[in-house]
Amino acid sequence: MRTIGASLVVLAALILATSAGAAGVGRKAPDFTAGGPWVNTNGKALTLADLKGKVVAVEMWTAGCYNCLNVIPSLKQWDARYRQQGLVIVGVHAPEFAHERSEPYVRRSVAKLGIRYPVVMDNGFKIWRSYNNVYWPTIYLVDKKGVIRYSHIGEGSYEETEKMIRQLLAESV
Repeated sequence: MRTIGASLVVLAALILATSAGAAGVGRKAPDFTAGGPWVNTNGKALTLADLKGKVVAVEMWTAGCYNCLNVIPSLKQWDARYRQQGLVIVGVHAPEFAHERSEPYVRRSVAKLGIRYPVVMDNGFKIWRSYNNVYWPTIYLVDKKGVIRYSHIGEGSYEETEKMIRQLLAESV
């Protein structure tokens, strides 16, 4: 009985978080200025103003999260497939454990995983909070005007996410 009750509480919290706008769909995307350092940008911090006119996939992740690691192959495929068409993926690395706060750890993880897209370290969870994020991994798709148009929590829905990427890339500014 307790297990069923606990499961219902978790399910209710997830439904409320999503319906209460935690996914952020329809609002202006927050910037990345509260984070840093950056990996794969030659040290340059990116801003949404820099990316105006691009479709931006923001992924909240951490290198020690099994579920996050399972999403990375799809992100890498989308980066390879759609970068030239205007997709920019930004990984927001928000650490779950103390050792994940280390810049050398994040740099080694990004290199080992073969991630070529920009990654910003968010040790203070400022970007995470600005997106009202709750879970690892979560992907937010930001349109060319800077509005969050789609979000997905957890693994899966890769075809749906890719379909939305293609739709946003096809839209005019």
